[in-house]
Amino acid sequence: MTNETKVKVVTADPSALGLFGLAMITLVASTQKLGITSGVSLVLPWAIFLGATAQLFASINDFKHNNTFGATAFGGYAFFWYAVGFTWLIQNGVFGPELAAAVDPKQLGFAYLGYLIFTLFMTIGAMETHKVLFIIFVLIDFLFLGLTLTTFGVMEHATHQLAAYSELLIAIASFYGSAAAVLNTHFGREFLPVGKPFGIFKK
Repeated sequence: MTNETKVKVVTADPSALGLFGLAMITLVASTQKLGITSGVSLVLPWAIFLGATAQLFASINDFKHNNTFGATAFGGYAFFWYAVGFTWLIQNGVFGPELAAAVDPKQLGFAYLGYLIFTLFMTIGAMETHKVLFIIFVLIDFLFLGLTLTTFGVMEHATHQLAAYSELLIAIASFYGSAAAVLNTHFGREFLPVGKPFGIFKK
């Protein structure tokens, strides 16, 4: 007969860091889309370290929490920003002029379309988290809708503006969500309200 000892490892909620990473990259990237700043040279580090790596870290730790929704969301958008970073490197000739010259923007449009589909079903899931997170996902829907249509040349100015302002609003909402996740946990009470789940799909 053997005695078994079970050890429970407590892991902190990683959503505050993940939302902060999302907030930082969307804030910086939106300034380029809005024409406040130019180029992507100094957007790239924030895409790789905050948009991608911070969200990947949050994803890995949400897997430890057995949180499929959070892990998939943070992981999915982490790899999006890694891919965007490499896209900018290719477009700017870092991997050689031949690769840069062979770029077909429609391929990027289909990637945005894929992420629009992903975000739409994740938005349904977000309805049963809290309302701040739901708002963030709705804004991401509009961001990918704008990016998809712009890349395919549909009403380019209007859809570019849709993407730009959606991205800025994502940053604002994500900063709030990150602050709520940190301060509500730190104070042990609802310091910043995030809104209850809709209660439509989960009772």
